[in-house]
Amino acid sequence: MPDSSNNNVVEYRAFTLDDIPAAHALSASVKWRHRADDWRFAARLGDGLAAVDPAGALVGTALAFPFGANAATLGMFIVSPEHQRQGIGRALLDRLTAKLGSRTLLIHASNEGRPLCEQRGFTRIDTIQQHQGAAFQPPLVSLPPGERLRPIGAKDTPRLAELASRASGLDRSALLPQLLDVASGIALDRDGELIGFALFRRFGDGHVIGPVIAPESPDQSRAKALISYWLALNAGMFVRVDTPLRYGLSSWLEGLGLPLVDTIEQMALNGVPAADATLTQFALTSQAVW
Repeated sequence: MPDSSNNNVVEYRAFTLDDIPAAHALSASVKWRHRADDWRFAARLGDGLAAVDPAGALVGTALAFPFGANAATLGMFIVSPEHQRQGIGRALLDRLTAKLGSRTLLIHASNEGRPLCEQRGFTRIDTIQQHQGAAFQPPLVSLPPGERLRPIGAKDTPRLAELASRASGLDRSALLPQLLDVASGIALDRDGELIGFALFRRFGDGHVIGPVIAPESPDQSRAKALISYWLALNAGMFVRVDTPLRYGLSSWLEGLGLPLVDTIEQMALNGVPAADATLTQFALTSQAVW
């Protein structure tokens, strides 16, 4: 559907796998670290829109990731630097939110994007702190008695999806099997019961730890043990962790040698997901799918 709100007519159509090379170039133009494989993974999980100029060149993207019938996350919002401030980002957001109707919608908004999200009714629910680096020194973290880390097995998938769904308030039954196809995992076990986990996978020009899910403890030792496990195995590699401000891991991560490099606002429309208060998601899968 064309939009002639600016001097150059922009057309909006469904995003397809054929758009990935151009989308990868577009993300590089705004200094995102995403690989083409990261775009493919996102496109398999969700669907969305492409904005193209009269010559057919891709100038904007936006994807939606439904989780069950009542919620979705929004991400991969990019407008080329040459086409910004022309209403393209607004049109992409409006088209996606109209398509998703009354679902609870979740988005991570930059400082530039936050005013538009607020105009459309989104409200802030937290701040995400992005830590990354390669010169880290993970400590040995003790777990409570009866708890240990163990490898994730093939039979653990349903339990992992259950924990991820409860911790986020989003239906992760479709996401977890696809994540496990591209990620390695470590489980937190208490007397034979799987109570938490952390995944580690390639992303951008390094790796990401997330999601990290565990019951809270006064010193967040469970989350720290899960994160430290992956750091100890990958010393010297470039690693990223995105953690919500309210869980208090930021200063600990900085102390390990993972500096805070960016913050982004976590925002919601039409309510917030009903997460299980006994579980916490200490680190995101990604800013697109949460």
